[in-house]
Amino acid sequence: MEFKKDFLWGGAVAANQLEGAYLEDGKQLNVTDVMVGIANQPDLAWNRETGKWQAAFKQDKVYLSHEGIDFYHRYKEDLQLMAGMGFKAFRTSISWARIFPKGDETEPNEKGLKFYDDLFDEMIRLGMEPVITLSHYETPLYLLTEYGGWLNEKLIGFWMNYVRVVFNRYKGKVKYYMTFNEINNIFRMPFAAGGLLKIDPKDTGRPNADLSDQEIYQAAHYIFVANARTVEACHQIDPNAKIGCMLSLSSLATYPYSCNPDDVMGTLQFQRKQKLFLDVMVKGAYPGYVKRIWKEKNMEPVMKPGDLDLIKNNTVDYIAFSYYRSAVYKSDGSITVDTGGAAGIENPYLEGCSPAPWRWPIDPKGIRYVCNLLNDEYGLPLFIVENGIGLDENLDPDGKIADDFRKKYVKDHLVQINEAVKDGCDIMGYLYWGPIDVVSAGTGEMRKRYGFVYVDRFNDGTGTLKRVRKNSYDWYKQVIETNGDCLDSEMEMLHGK
Repeated sequence: MEFKKDFLWGGAVAANQLEGAYLEDGKQLNVTDVMVGIANQPDLAWNRETGKWQAAFKQDKVYLSHEGIDFYHRYKEDLQLMAGMGFKAFRTSISWARIFPKGDETEPNEKGLKFYDDLFDEMIRLGMEPVITLSHYETPLYLLTEYGGWLNEKLIGFWMNYVRVVFNRYKGKVKYYMTFNEINNIFRMPFAAGGLLKIDPKDTGRPNADLSDQEIYQAAHYIFVANARTVEACHQIDPNAKIGCMLSLSSLATYPYSCNPDDVMGTLQFQRKQKLFLDVMVKGAYPGYVKRIWKEKNMEPVMKPGDLDLIKNNTVDYIAFSYYRSAVYKSDGSITVDTGGAAGIENPYLEGCSPAPWRWPIDPKGIRYVCNLLNDEYGLPLFIVENGIGLDENLDPDGKIADDFRKKYVKDHLVQINEAVKDGCDIMGYLYWGPIDVVSAGTGEMRKRYGFVYVDRFNDGTGTLKRVRKNSYDWYKQVIETNGDCLDSEMEMLHGK
């Protein structure tokens, strides 16, 4: 195997999916606190007296993210488990509402800053590089209900106040940052992924019922400006830190159903919906294909003088991305997108899918395809910060979990990542999602378990929160210890060499 010696092996999580303590030590609500699954409608109600949206929690729902897996109080125990696998890096996010509870304050919440000080110090003590997402579906809710979120240009100022505090506070501790998690999901999940909310809705029964593509393009432009200013600020405040974009790029591994030109062209257009964000944040310019859409549909966003130069001169240092599965595009078929990527026509050439109930197609070569596409077109270092498999698992009578399917999934993907390295791709590391069971972002449940470590918590909110190592725990430890060389031995055994 050809992983470089300083390859960043580890795992990835997000604050809103494991921290819990959702209103503790000064924190106020963020967007995912009012949701059960980010693809669903937020639980908000229109207050006719105030003329504003407000949280409206449902009595018949269990908001598992409010307690998560209690990482806020148990992080030392959990980081010890990660260190036990030999992690070189651990990705998590800073919950913006812990630092600025409403988002528009001038001074930060010291208790929130202190928590992340302690968290990062513990990671470093255990030999793990903190890899930090600045916004992982965690925009303070107040910024949406009061200002409309990123529909309002004022968000740029609030955001820059937040990130400058973070860069100054954690200078020298954090070497790897990412700006907005999977911001390319803004069109299909504008509330959670984009932090958008129509504050004067025509339909007061459903948030964002009348949100237009033109408004989303405008919000995306404000986010692109904020991204550029963040890169600029990071380089000024902490020149030794690297800052990347983080995108959901499973959908780049979308294949034409046939050589029918309609299938091929349709696939290209579908891929461009994801590449727009790469083109702006990596190449520093809006591509021609989106300008055509703006012109033909009369939806060009308003840009201030200097915006385009700012974006051009402050591109990211690396591309971080998630990859879970591939898809097939057919011009007269349907294709949808969820947290794992795209779902189109069934691919008869793949070996199979993950077990019920989620049935994700398994395509390890798809991750090599994505790496090569990114390397050829953008030429930046690549950081695989999400790849994993969610399974419906419970402890057996002996108190163990034999998750051989997970081991095979990871092994097969790592073999293809190694092939991408041989192809010439500069890959910084591999962070498995998520190394300990957390609340699923897509479904809002505990049943969809990704971890090498089992957490005793269930969809109804019950459970002891006890941590138990699955069989894959020691296997992934060996992968890291050998820098992937044990995978080569496994492949030789598999082929009878």
